[in-house]
Order: sequence, then C-alpha cells, then structure tokens
Amino acid sequence: MTRTATTREQDPVEPGHVNAVRLVGRISGDPEETTLPSGDTVWNFRLVVERPPGRARPGQVVDTLDCAVWAGRTKRSVGSWAPGDVVEVEGAVRRRFYAATGGKASRHEIEVSRGRLIRRAASG
Repeated sequence: MTRTATTREQDPVEPGHVNAVRLVGRISGDPEETTLPSGDTVWNFRLVVERPPGRARPGQVVDTLDCAVWAGRTKRSVGSWAPGDVVEVEGAVRRRFYAATGGKASRHEIEVSRGRLIRRAASG
C-alpha cells in the first residue's frame, strides 16, 4: 500500500508547527514608539501576566513579557494604552538578536498581531 503525499496540515500524524500566543495582562509602563533607520516605527511595551494560583513558586507570581507591535490596528491604538491598563494581545514568540558588551545576546519577545484594551487602569 502506497501513501499519497499530503501537506502537514492534512496529515494528523505530522501536524504543522504553530507559533501563536494569547495573553491577558497589565501594561507595566508607558508604551514607547521607536523610529528605525528605515523610517518604519515599532511600539514596544511590557506586559505583566499573573501566574495561575497554585502554579506559582514563592516569589514568582508574575511573568513580564516584552511586546512589539509592527503593524495593523493595534499599532494605531497602543499609543493610548497606559500603565495599569489590562489588555489582551495575540501574536507569535520571536527571538531577537542584538550586539551586547562582550559579544552578541538575544531575548524573546511577543510580536503582537492583534490587541485590544479590556480595562483602563483605575485612576486615583
């Protein structure tokens, strides 16, 4: 019996790779817009996400994730987000490389493709 060629999406034995995340958390500081030498702009912010109760080790109750927004509707609205705002973002995990003292370094960030404000920070 011969097997016909299929794509990874069609073959349940070999699923395709998926790089997709959905996070809900609070903005930790003012989002910053950076203009690159190419003239493109990118918005960067940090998102603080609480770990589920019972799953956090002592002293590790949140994760802080760097996020970057390159395009789309979210890019137009992220400038109005403020520290403490609760937002939902969707995107992909990316590894960024950069020059550092003593050589090269890398970090992971979330490349946000969609995002929305859920709740404004309490003013007071």
